[in-house]
Amino acid sequence: MADSERKIVEEVSGVSELAKELQDLASTMISKSTHEEQSIRQRAIALGSNIRKLHSSIASAVQNGVIDRKNAEKLDEELYRAECLLNDGDVASFLPVKQHGGFLWMFLGPICVRAKKDVQLKVKEEYNSYRDRTAFMFLLFPSALLLLRAFVWNGCLPTLPVQLYQAWLLFLYTSLALRENILRVNGSDIRAWWIYHHYCAMVMALVSLTWEIKGQPDCSQKQRGVQLFLQWAIMQGVAMLLQNRYQRQRLYTRIALGKAKRMDVVWGETAGVDGQLLLLCPILFILQGFEAYVGLLLLNTAMVGVVSEWQVIVCGILLVLMAVGNFANTVQTLMAKSRFKAKMKKSKSKQELEGSPKDTRS
Repeated sequence: MADSERKIVEEVSGVSELAKELQDLASTMISKSTHEEQSIRQRAIALGSNIRKLHSSIASAVQNGVIDRKNAEKLDEELYRAECLLNDGDVASFLPVKQHGGFLWMFLGPICVRAKKDVQLKVKEEYNSYRDRTAFMFLLFPSALLLLRAFVWNGCLPTLPVQLYQAWLLFLYTSLALRENILRVNGSDIRAWWIYHHYCAMVMALVSLTWEIKGQPDCSQKQRGVQLFLQWAIMQGVAMLLQNRYQRQRLYTRIALGKAKRMDVVWGETAGVDGQLLLLCPILFILQGFEAYVGLLLLNTAMVGVVSEWQVIVCGILLVLMAVGNFANTVQTLMAKSRFKAKMKKSKSKQELEGSPKDTRS
């Protein structure tokens, strides 16, 4: 065997041995890392369970008079911060992944959408940016249709532009539902109702695509429901812009104070301070009432036979259902805020009463 050939054989043999050695080292390291990850995961699960038990113990102690309410609130706040650290810190990557649910499984299959912390925050910021963009579109699209109807289309909406708008709504609500399900898997606090609301809106948009838009004669009467829906959509766009503008800064403040998690987002009427709620709540209630009115109007047009297609009945029922659900959730949130405010006021009054004798003695 020539020297050059022998040298090549030795180099190949050395490379092969080195590859086996690196494989053994990597296997050992992965095994050790897996064992350490399992240990951290078990400790994190135990800590989460302990935090929940402590919350229950504090509540029971307050009811039995063992702990003063003021001290209990401090302990609860400290536990909540520990819980935020557990769910928002690096430890969160070791916690068990939440179930994705049927919606994500239907679109994405059985894949894991739990991301690392830096990616999670990017997903949240992209969701916020998407809401901002779609709020403008939500306002612009129906406004353009109504203006064209009044000045170009002689008071009668053509079928194609309306169906394009309904197709965009189907895309919008589907993408929002996907993003919100992914955010929930990654620790966001989005209420389940708002995702179900988007499911209902998806079904309504899909049904609307099969709804034949009636034209002349009596175009204005036959399209009355469509016109009112477009007007409601304009109001919804305004409300979305107000929510995004006024509530997000407040949410960032709550996150900085440790009162909200980093993956929490603005939804519904949450995270508003008093002045913002005074502005937003009337708009939200008007929107919900108008949404129910449009739904009832569609049902009425089907009953009297003006437009008797099954799509009209389904859309009317869905609009009423969404209006009632939105109203119930808004009231629930406002009641929770009211109870929290009363609790804080009571605690503050108690502190003043306890502090007043000391001021007298001094």
